Amino acid sequence: MIYEKVDLYRYFGIERGEQAEGYLTAYVPDPLVPEIKAKLRPGMLVIPGGGYWFRSGREKEPVALAYLREGYCAFTLDYSVQTLFPVPLLEAAMATIYLRENAAKYGLDPAHLAAIGFSAGGHLAGMLSMLYEEPEIVSVLGERAKNARPDAVVLSYPVITMGERTHGGTRDVITGGHEELLQRLSLEKRVSKKAAPAFLWHTQEDDCVPVENSLLLAAAYRKAGVPFAMHIFEHGPHGLSLISPETSDQTEYDTQLASVGKWFSLSVDWLKSRVFAVKPV
Repeated sequence: MIYEKVDLYRYFGIERGEQAEGYLTAYVPDPLVPEIKAKLRPGMLVIPGGGYWFRSGREKEPVALAYLREGYCAFTLDYSVQTLFPVPLLEAAMATIYLRENAAKYGLDPAHLAAIGFSAGGHLAGMLSMLYEEPEIVSVLGERAKNARPDAVVLSYPVITMGERTHGGTRDVITGGHEELLQRLSLEKRVSKKAAPAFLWHTQEDDCVPVENSLLLAAAYRKAGVPFAMHIFEHGPHGLSLISPETSDQTEYDTQLASVGKWFSLSVDWLKSRVFAVKPV
């Protein structure tokens, strides 16, 4: 298995800002092993949440390992926190570009690279899907920016709007309260036919990031004619991650919340329907 950490700023020759991070960690079956070398695998970039204030460990490595077990080349992104747009988006764009430029090294299918984001990480994955050619990104990455869009996104209880039903902490960190950014980063207003197909899931009881965030995005996808799937579960609080023993301390794990954990297998099946699968070379 390839387990390594990549400095994205160093790879792109970009000066790292003060307190910036921007590291990618790979969890990939060793492509030098003969039986693995003969296969091309889909990729999954995992973007944890945390309100752009921190990165949740529960939504990071356990998720990468879960997709690894499903045959994916899995990667996690340590994006910069407590910083304004566009820094996190730039780092996410660098991650997907790096993966496509180094696909052969990892045995990765560059045409089937997905991203999954949770909460604020869902907002970042959504931005990566829609805003990858914003002027701030193109000015740094040039023509390479066109290769930043993932081929699909899985958005888990995502922050979508910067409007009335947003999560205030996420909004304040990424926009700094600037009116222009409040408009530009409300993703339900930015959906176009170029957006990546999306799998959304949320719970009705989420009182941190209201379910209206996913509903707003689904309506925008529907209007734009972009493929999507959505699952709204009745019960469960915010931040459920995989709802597994290693990611959840919910006492109701075996009963009320057990059905919500099906989101993961549903996402895998949806991705398979979009030909995200291990293929012979």
